[in-house]
Amino acid sequence: MSAAATLHDLDPFELPEWLGEDDVTWAAQSGVLSGHRVTGVLSGRAAGSGPLPCDLLAVDEAHPRPVAADDVRSRAHLAWRHGQVLLVQPADGPEEDRLTLAVPGRSFSADLVLDALGRLAKAVGGSPEHYSVLLRIGVGPLP
Repeated sequence: MSAAATLHDLDPFELPEWLGEDDVTWAAQSGVLSGHRVTGVLSGRAAGSGPLPCDLLAVDEAHPRPVAADDVRSRAHLAWRHGQVLLVQPADGPEEDRLTLAVPGRSFSADLVLDALGRLAKAVGGSPEHYSVLLRIGVGPLP
């Protein structure tokens, strides 16, 4: 079995300030039923607010290979248990340099997506009331 992707932790205070100050929308670029990774983009209403690529990663998926190393999975579960979300960034591959929310689980539901993005809002000093989410129901990425 090949190794899990390398994921580096991100400090929420290194993210753009508008994430905590502006009304923010996360728009899915792939369907919420697409599996362990749902791609998306964050944008704000003010000038200079985005777009910022932001994906959701269900860290417990392990077939055909683990999507996250055991230490990342453990930290994601610990953060979630404390009402937070682990922010990571893939080190290489097509997802390199994309903000990624590491979420416990193997797949996503609408409720889990809303919960994860609400936790992101709190992590950057914002309020979940200023975040909105646009989901795609399908199983694949946009053509």
